[in-house]
Amino acid sequence: MRKHIPNFVTLLNLFSGSVAVVLAVQDELELAAIFVFLGIIFDFFDGFAARILRVPSEMGLQLDSLADMVTSGLVPGIVMFQLFNRALGTQTFTWALEGSAEQSAIDSGASLLPFVGFAITMGSAWRLARFNIDEDQVDSFVGLPTPANALFILSLPLILTYQPSVWAENLILNKWFLIAITIASTWMLNAPVRLFALKFKHFQLKGNRLRIFFLLLSLVLLLGLRFTAIPLIIVLYVILSLAGNTREGQVV
Repeated sequence: MRKHIPNFVTLLNLFSGSVAVVLAVQDELELAAIFVFLGIIFDFFDGFAARILRVPSEMGLQLDSLADMVTSGLVPGIVMFQLFNRALGTQTFTWALEGSAEQSAIDSGASLLPFVGFAITMGSAWRLARFNIDEDQVDSFVGLPTPANALFILSLPLILTYQPSVWAENLILNKWFLIAITIASTWMLNAPVRLFALKFKHFQLKGNRLRIFFLLLSLVLLLGLRFTAIPLIIVLYVILSLAGNTREGQVV
């Protein structure tokens, strides 16, 4: 029975991601973010449970990636699609009933640009497929993990809603900014850059300095900047990984 516990936790990740998909499609991006965060928590604890119970399995590995594809791959793509719609003031490919006739939003000049956001979904699929066949990503990652990327994308509508400001709205709802973020996000998912994993094999300071420093600094940023801290933390994660690689020639 215990061998199924980690897989059940993974399915909770998938369920959370599925709910987030529905909410994101309805442009309820803040609620979608909550379920993505919940899914990422389940994503962390399924591996933790497998290690504690000593029941790792190939089935669990594949199921984990399939769940991540929804929670951390499809949802960010839909969120970016909706952010493009907000930036352009359109509702791409929505339909409204007027009497017995259907009128497409295409007729009112809707743009195809929002579909560029799904490059994130495609990049996530490529990254997860590569991860499953790569035996060199056990203690570290090559490319930005999909949950980290999802947190970055989902933080954008949260900043707009809970920390509104003129500069934030002008920046985040600028189509060129969204295009740049989409390209950078898709590239970072599969970039040949080694990033440290937040996996503690032991709780001694030696060997965990970089992880502990990152977590403490992230906590300080979150307390001081709230949702604005999330994209900064992801950027910090990449910078610290690169610094660690340069200093020691390997990931700490």
